[in-house]
Amino acid sequence: MDGEAVNAPGIGMTSDRTRLRMVEYLRREGIADERVLGAMAAIPRHAFVDEGIASRAYEDVALPIGHGQTISSPMIVATMTQLLLEKSPMARVLEVGTGCGYQTAVLARLVREVYTLERIAPLMDKARRHLRSLRHYNIRFKHADGHAGYPEGAPYDGIIMAASATHVPPELKEQLAVGGRMVLPVGTEDQWLYTVDRTDKGFVEQKRDAVRFVPLLPGLA
Repeated sequence: MDGEAVNAPGIGMTSDRTRLRMVEYLRREGIADERVLGAMAAIPRHAFVDEGIASRAYEDVALPIGHGQTISSPMIVATMTQLLLEKSPMARVLEVGTGCGYQTAVLARLVREVYTLERIAPLMDKARRHLRSLRHYNIRFKHADGHAGYPEGAPYDGIIMAASATHVPPELKEQLAVGGRMVLPVGTEDQWLYTVDRTDKGFVEQKRDAVRFVPLLPGLA
């Protein structure tokens, strides 16, 4: 999913007005869940990227965060979070791919508990510092391979994945509570956003939007 850039000429990148312009853009482009918009209005996205590119933090683009990873565009974060929250209530959510911690921060404002895992230790450590500085204390971190999930916290009402898998990992499906939903990108060259709902009769997968994510890699780094 691609979106046009949000530009705010003459407005400081750290100002509330800049974030509100980003939120208004998201609303115009179809994000209707005011809970999601409110969370994104409150969180300083520029704090999650390097200072050298912080001036672009509120554009609707993915930005590099090191180690071959990116922070997803605001529209992607909003879309995935909105899809997840369609299945209410969401008390306990698993995030696969902490990255810089921005999506984690959005989730932490919207659900009771966030379990997040990251395979790249330096990224996880940096994200933990970011999130603690913003006083998000309802988050549990784990340095782990995303394919295996975070079984200690299962079952989850929701699972959200920030990297593209070649298929829906079966371990993650089994960690989803009945009535819960998983939102994830699937594919290699052609990637699509999917929702996976667990019912008392099994799993229902639905193909949503075309997207572009870094791949879900095995192992630890």
